[in-house]
Amino acid sequence: MKNRFCEHFGLTSPVVQAPIGSASCPELVAAVSNAGGLGMLSGTWREPEALRELIRQTQRLTKRPFGVNLVLAWDMTERVAICREEGVEIVSFFWGDPAPHIPGLHAAGVRVFHTVGSADEARKAADVGVDVVVAQGWEAGGHVWGKVTTLALVPRVVDAVPELPVLAAGGIADGRGIAAVLALGAEAAWMGTRFLLTKEAQVHVRYQQCLQEATEADTLYTERFSGGWSNAPHRVLNRPTDWEQAEDTIAHYSDGEAIGRLSSNLPAPGVTGNIDAMCLYAGQSVGLSREILPAAQLVAQLTEETRTAVCNLWSRQGTIA
Repeated sequence: MKNRFCEHFGLTSPVVQAPIGSASCPELVAAVSNAGGLGMLSGTWREPEALRELIRQTQRLTKRPFGVNLVLAWDMTERVAICREEGVEIVSFFWGDPAPHIPGLHAAGVRVFHTVGSADEARKAADVGVDVVVAQGWEAGGHVWGKVTTLALVPRVVDAVPELPVLAAGGIADGRGIAAVLALGAEAAWMGTRFLLTKEAQVHVRYQQCLQEATEADTLYTERFSGGWSNAPHRVLNRPTDWEQAEDTIAHYSDGEAIGRLSSNLPAPGVTGNIDAMCLYAGQSVGLSREILPAAQLVAQLTEETRTAVCNLWSRQGTIA
């Protein structure tokens, strides 16, 4: 499957694995990239030197492009410098102004992605030199920047920045969704929730079970798990838990560190306690996510599903004509 985005980054599949916080790891990122998609490593909440080592681990596992995602609600200067120093090919930004970082990244040969929630934001991002725009719809899991649905947002962004590739995020979990956003003018799908259900994702097995049990009606757009990050709405599973009456400490990490009620951290492997009461990020596409697969197999499946959806569409169009 070819378009300018896939050709520029050497991809054989229009699938981008969203950074999905601490669930992203070198094994997941490399598996996606090796399979012909684009893997993304979350860098915001990693200590700088830990991020450096994660980048190096990923580079040992793949020679193909991958990216690092950074949230600009905090000062990312040190982490941006690490990405330059370590030869990262792509840095994606979220939740802030990428302009101050772009000249230095471009000078180092790094391509810059930026997530937007409106056509106006997309145009501003293009004007300051962003190379790729991610249009994030309101259906997305995790932190949600805008308030427009994917179906309405993507064509507006595509029209606003015709000179740039646009990636579509939010509510996409299978090849039908990918085909739909390609039809809207996007050049790839940015998918998070579906990649939580992979063998490589660093998430608790109970979290994956909750995702498998959920439907499209089982998510909540909220600021409940902001964790000190003000004005940061997010979408999570709406589990039947009495949040206000929960104990102050609801779980523990494997090293014994306590996890407080309404913490923004998602449940990692080894966590013990009330997993259902933790922050279970998920998008509205969760009802389409059932099977846990190796990431490479998932990329291959999504690619084939997309081809089938496109072929079926043309077949139906021919019948209608």
